[in-house]
Amino acid sequence: MNWHKKPRDSYHHGNLRKALIDAALDLIGSKGTGGFTFAEAARHAGVSPAAPYRHYKDREALVADVAGQGYRAFSSALGKAWNDGKPDAATAFKRTGNAYLAFARKEPAYYSAMFESGLNVSTYPELRTAADEAFETLKVAVAALIATAPEGQRPPVLMVSLHVWAVSHGIASLFGRGDGAAFKQPISAEELLESHMLVYLRGLGLTI
Repeated sequence: MNWHKKPRDSYHHGNLRKALIDAALDLIGSKGTGGFTFAEAARHAGVSPAAPYRHYKDREALVADVAGQGYRAFSSALGKAWNDGKPDAATAFKRTGNAYLAFARKEPAYYSAMFESGLNVSTYPELRTAADEAFETLKVAVAALIATAPEGQRPPVLMVSLHVWAVSHGIASLFGRGDGAAFKQPISAEELLESHMLVYLRGLGLTI
C-alpha cells in the first residue's frame, strides 16, 4: 500500500480546477452540456462533492469556464491559421475557414460548451471577453479580404463577419462535427464551406 499517495481532493487549486475541467469535458462529450450534475463532475474528477465549490459556485459556472477555455483555444487556432494574412488575404481566409471546421471536428466537447450550453455570456465577463476575442480574430481576416476590393465597393466588415460566422457555424454544426452528430454528405464540410464562400463573396464583389 502506498501510504504517501494523496487523495485527489488535496490537489492544489490549479490542479483541482484542471481536473474539474477535464471531467466536465469528458461528461459533455458523453452526455451533452446539460446531461450531468455538479456532484457527478466532482465524482468523475475523483474529488469530494464539496471540492468544486473552491472554484465554482455551481455547475453552470464550471461549464462557463470550460466554454471560455474553448473560446481561447478556438481563437488561437483561427489566429494561427490566419498567420497575418500570409501569403495573401484570400489564401489565409480559406485556411481560417478550414481551421473553424477543424476545431469543431477535433474539439466537439469544447464546441458544445461554447455554442450549445445556453449560457448567458454576459453573466461571465471572462467568457464574454474570450468569445469577443474569437470573433475579433475572424473579423481581422474578413477586413483584410474586404480591403482587397476597390475603395467604394467594400461591404461593411461587421456585416460580412457575422454572415461568415453564421455560415461557418452552421456547416460545422450540421456537417463537420467530430462526435458523430454530423449529417453525412457526398462532399466534405470544407468543400461545402468553400463553395458557399465563393458564391457569397463573389456576390459582394470579392474574390477568394
